[in-house]
Amino acid sequence: MPRIMADQRWIGDHGIGRLAREVIARLGETAAVPTDRPPLHPLDPWLLRRVLKREKPDLYFTPGFNAPRPCDTPIALTLHDLIHLEVPEESSAFKRWYYRHIVGPAAQRAVTVFTVSEFSKARIVERFGLEAQKVRVVGNGVSDAFTPHGDTAHHSDHAHHRHGRYLLYVGNHKPHKNLGTLTDAFAQAKLDPEVGLVVTGRPDDALLARLSEAGIADRVRFIEKLTDAELAGWYRGALALACPSWYEGFGLPVLEAMACGTPVVCSDAASLPEVAGDAALYADPADSAAWADALQRITEDEALRSDLSAKGIDRAGRFTWDAVAGKVRLGLGLA
Repeated sequence: MPRIMADQRWIGDHGIGRLAREVIARLGETAAVPTDRPPLHPLDPWLLRRVLKREKPDLYFTPGFNAPRPCDTPIALTLHDLIHLEVPEESSAFKRWYYRHIVGPAAQRAVTVFTVSEFSKARIVERFGLEAQKVRVVGNGVSDAFTPHGDTAHHSDHAHHRHGRYLLYVGNHKPHKNLGTLTDAFAQAKLDPEVGLVVTGRPDDALLARLSEAGIADRVRFIEKLTDAELAGWYRGALALACPSWYEGFGLPVLEAMACGTPVVCSDAASLPEVAGDAALYADPADSAAWADALQRITEDEALRSDLSAKGIDRAGRFTWDAVAGKVRLGLGLA
């Protein structure tokens, strides 16, 4: 068996962090990177090269997009998406430098490059000029907490809220998430005034002002720092999950919601149709009126919600962390 150093520094409560936690746990015995320095520390490419030279693993695997400077150790890295390059509002001179001088060359010399969707694979192959067979699509999976069975947010001790019926948004508030279109659509939609919107994360002043100007500030609740079990309760209690993103490498909340039996309304953009298939109601991320119509329809049509719930549970069952880890093991030469 080759001695693999797996970069556990990515493990956390975010998309890369979930894949890191679930996959590394299934790889068998691996060596951790012996530092608590964050993987995107400016000096990490050079310091990581020094670690690999000293520790001499047979292969270095990272579930994220960090990489060492060129060294003798074979590497495998994971590019979930190219948002830092392809969404101008989320790019910067440093990020572009990092991809040009660290990520791109690492992808060129890597044993394999993992990614999470065919959409991302196509972008990676084109951007870095890689051979298609070098890039392996491994997808994402559903963690054990996300199931139709269990408490809903209505009954959990921490989650009493004003609105007994609500739509749910799960994600950060970065530009590619397109949260503005969702809040505009929520304001435009002819919904029962008792239907609320629950949004994860902490709002900034601009978002609060937008909600106030639209007259919906008292119908929107923000929730923070949820465990997986708590988040699953919010999924189960929602009328539907709304995912209005312009750009996603995968879109894990869509899959988690489906696994909880929650109907999904999402954008017809990037990887989302690939992940959601026929188990979601779609709307154009550029069209707030179309989103308003979709929110009204999903809220009022119980038969539609029931149909999408059943389809979503079935579709989510096809995405498992065991399958993801199996594909990663194959790419690492462990299978």
